[in-house]
Amino acid sequence: MIIDTHAHVWPEKIAEKAGQHLEDVFDTKIAVVPTVDNLLRFMDKNSIDMTFVSSVATRPDQVPAINKWLRTIVSDRIKVLAAFHPFYKEWEEELDKIREFASGIKLQPEFQEFYVDDDKLAPVYSKLSELGVPVLFHCGKELSNTKLLRSEPERMAAVNRMFPSLKVIAAHFGGFQMWDEVERHLLGRDMYFDTAYTFKFIEKELMADFIEIQGEEWVLFGTDFPLVDQKDDIEYLNSLDLPQESKSKILSQNAKKLFKL
Repeated sequence: MIIDTHAHVWPEKIAEKAGQHLEDVFDTKIAVVPTVDNLLRFMDKNSIDMTFVSSVATRPDQVPAINKWLRTIVSDRIKVLAAFHPFYKEWEEELDKIREFASGIKLQPEFQEFYVDDDKLAPVYSKLSELGVPVLFHCGKELSNTKLLRSEPERMAAVNRMFPSLKVIAAHFGGFQMWDEVERHLLGRDMYFDTAYTFKFIEKELMADFIEIQGEEWVLFGTDFPLVDQKDDIEYLNSLDLPQESKSKILSQNAKKLFKL
């Protein structure tokens, strides 16, 4: 079984424009126009059983509309990590709604312009910890070249120290292109790391070492589709010098446990 815990799609009417924006901002060629139908087609092609789609609300007022759409795409094969903004005034009420259909939430500190260890987020993190809601954080550098780093490993470590029961998924293996800092501040902590959009930016030996240090039970397979064809990441993971049991945990078993599938 294969579960992709980190992917993105948009409504049909804006998907082509969103895909072009991704290519412009990240200076890359996406795998396909990011629609639900294309995601399902690629899942079939690559033998992926389930995908978790996440969305980012760059402004607080976008949260309800994005989540209204996300609710419509949930199925046996597609689950969602809902849009959430820590500065949305009705965040507690929205969280109640989110828990009815979503498996967790997504936070993107660079686009949402907040530092992950800002004291103002304490009430949000406390509530998420209390409810046991998994939180996918973008972590590390941004290919879109935002000037500030608001989610570097040292700050994520501070969040973990202050809220040890918060179910953190640190995307891009804890800090995109900040591997020394990930090793120094994050490896060994009780938090999940996903593999989204990291494999072509890190040597296989180092990735295998990081997985061994962190423990394979804390690693989730994610691709950042449509930025990549999932096939490439599946092949990369399978090529790592790891026991097959570890690969199976990463590809699906850890996600099933975290999201209570």
